[in-house]
Amino acid sequence: MNMYRHELRMYRSNTILWMVALVGIAGVFMSFYPIFAAEAEPFKELLRSMPQEVMAAFGLQIDSITSLLGFYSYVCLYISLLGAIQAIHLGASMMSAETRAKTADFLLTKPVTRGAVLRSKALAALTLLCVTQAVYFAASTALAFLVQREAFSYTAFALINASLLLTQLVFLSLGFAAALLLPRLKTVLPLSLGVVFSLFMLSAVGASSGDGGLRYLTPFQYFDRMHIVWHERYEPEFLVAGAAVIALCVWFSVLRCLKRDVHAS
Repeated sequence: MNMYRHELRMYRSNTILWMVALVGIAGVFMSFYPIFAAEAEPFKELLRSMPQEVMAAFGLQIDSITSLLGFYSYVCLYISLLGAIQAIHLGASMMSAETRAKTADFLLTKPVTRGAVLRSKALAALTLLCVTQAVYFAASTALAFLVQREAFSYTAFALINASLLLTQLVFLSLGFAAALLLPRLKTVLPLSLGVVFSLFMLSAVGASSGDGGLRYLTPFQYFDRMHIVWHERYEPEFLVAGAAVIALCVWFSVLRCLKRDVHAS
C-alpha cells in the first residue's frame, strides 16, 4: 500500500495537468458547437467540397456533424489522441522509473516481491486513469448540456465517453509492455509519441481507405463513435480485440517483470 500511495503522489501533478488539458480542449471545441449548429447548411456545403478520403480520415460525417453527438464524436477523435498519450506515457514512466533512476536494485532489496511492485504500479495507474475519466466525464457532460440545442441520447454520449477510458487501458498496457521490453529506456516521451502517432496515422489510413482489416491493428479504431451514436453499443469483435491486446501486454509484462535480470547500479 505504501508503494501504491507513493506512485499516486509521484504522478498526481502530471495527472492534474492532463485532466486540465482534456477538459480544456473539449471546452474549446464544444464552445464552437452553437456556431456550427446555427450555420449548419453552409458548413455542410463546405464539407461536401472536401474529398471523401479526407473526411473519413478525420472522422467527419456530413449528415451528423451538426448534431451534438456527431460534433462531439469528431471532438473525441482528438480527446482520445491526448488520452492515449497520457496513458502510454503513464504506463511506460511507471515501469521504467527505477531503471531510469538506477534504483531498481535498491527497490528489490526491500521486503517486497516483484509481483507486489507490479501490482502496486498497475493499481496506481488504473486509479489515476479512472480519476481522469471521472473528471472528464463530469466536465464534458456539463459542457454538452450547456451548448445543446436539442435533446440527445445520453446513453450514446456516455458510451462515447467511456470509450476514452477503454482506449486508455489499451495504451496503458502497451506502455507497460514497451517499458519492460526496452530495459535501457532513458526517456519515455519519444516512445510514447512515436507509438501513439504511428497508430493514429494508421487509423487515419484505415478510415480513408476503408480497409476493415486495419481496424484491428490500431486501438483508435476499436470504438467507432458513429457506430455508437447510431446503435448505442460497442462492436463486440473490437471489444474482444481490445481485451486481447490488454491481456497479451499484461501477460508479457508480468513474465518480463518476474524473470528479467536487474543490473546493480
